[in-house]
Amino acid sequence: MSLAKGKLNTPYIVNSVNTEHEGIREFLFALGCYPGERITIISKLASNYIINIKDARYSIDEDLANAIMV
Repeated sequence: MSLAKGKLNTPYIVNSVNTEHEGIREFLFALGCYPGERITIISKLASNYIINIKDARYSIDEDLANAIMV
């Protein structure tokens, strides 16, 4: 399932990043979002998500959340 369908404060493991845009994939990898990594949705406001990866918090939009498969 995509991260966008996940529940708040539930840890997930990233299975893959599904996007054809290399720039988006590289951006997510730079954040530490790659297969096997733990990711948690801290909050969701409208179409923006606050996520926790490796003890750091980031804000991503719904398109990025849909690209992250958990």
